[in-house]
Amino acid sequence: MNFTWWVNKKDHNGNNIFEGGFLGLDNIGAFDRNAPLPNGEHLEQSDGTSWMAMFALNMMRIALELALYNNIYEEMAMKFFEHFLAIANSLDNMGDECFSLWDEQDEFFYDAIASNDGSHMYLKLRTIVGLIPMFAVEVIDDEMIEKLPNFKERMNWVLENKPELAALVSHWDVKGDDSKHLLSLLRGHRLKRLLSRMLDPDQFLSDFGVRALSKEYEENPYTLSLNGMDYTVKYTPAESDSGLFGGNSNWRGPIWFPINFLIIESLQRFFFYYSPDFLVEFPTGSGKYSNLDEIADALSHRLSKLFLMDENGKRPFNGQYPRFQTDPDFKDYILFYEYFHGDSGRGVGASHQTGWTGLIAKILMPRFSKKQIAESETEMPEKPAS
Repeated sequence: MNFTWWVNKKDHNGNNIFEGGFLGLDNIGAFDRNAPLPNGEHLEQSDGTSWMAMFALNMMRIALELALYNNIYEEMAMKFFEHFLAIANSLDNMGDECFSLWDEQDEFFYDAIASNDGSHMYLKLRTIVGLIPMFAVEVIDDEMIEKLPNFKERMNWVLENKPELAALVSHWDVKGDDSKHLLSLLRGHRLKRLLSRMLDPDQFLSDFGVRALSKEYEENPYTLSLNGMDYTVKYTPAESDSGLFGGNSNWRGPIWFPINFLIIESLQRFFFYYSPDFLVEFPTGSGKYSNLDEIADALSHRLSKLFLMDENGKRPFNGQYPRFQTDPDFKDYILFYEYFHGDSGRGVGASHQTGWTGLIAKILMPRFSKKQIAESETEMPEKPAS
């Protein structure tokens, strides 16, 4: 029902490009993304559209799992598979001009302002809005598809009879390791180009995670002139200096835990399909290369550093507060701040956001492969005789 609401209510032109307002990202844009523009323009949102693509893949995956026990869900899985293809198509082919939210020149995803005459203009502001397309990724085993003949038949028909849609998914017919199929908004080249910015310390990469806004705007703020108004966005790594949405939260530089968590999960899913030979420079400009799983682990480590004691016995999230850093009655109690300073890691905003910052518990859990578990079990000493 929620998916259908988005399709019916938040797709202005019925073209599978979504305009869900500020989407909980508060002041991440140059202006209030939830308010109508004065001359009838509307915002075609890279994050809203990508979120719906992810939503479709999530629902497809749930339906596929249920279909293994009740084949009535195969039809629902197919519905969401086709929704995903339609969204992927629209992301690259909007309107008569076949406008794409992927800017080939900058090699980044942007929001765009759509005018009543059908023309579009990029909002060339580099934020996590342009990274959210990474979240729309799903890997399906060939073994699962073989168990669902109706889904397989319909899927093959769509891919054979609608080549314009088939070409958009990441080489569905090219199986990865262990006969896996990849569904994603990103092919390998686009993924690498996004990561080149995300993993750049001068842009998104912080010592404590991925920033919501590129640090490049600290010295060179972004300015947008629209309808006689000038809008400026500056990198502000902690508390908001903007009155948008009451100024009580900030997406113009800090580290937000749920977005970082989804980045890590997405990288792990891409790695599940690509071989360890798929390498990306990390950090950007270092000349060193890592596979996607290693990068996911490195980002997990940076997020963990927010809460763990450093070499001086201090926890970065406690910032400059001596009592919280050293007092034995306080120093070992963890607060789950709403978001974190983009440079120092200091906790900012509400201190009790366990609904998402509590995800640190999942990140701190050790990850073992079946091989590692088997090896650890063989290395364990035999139990002494009772």
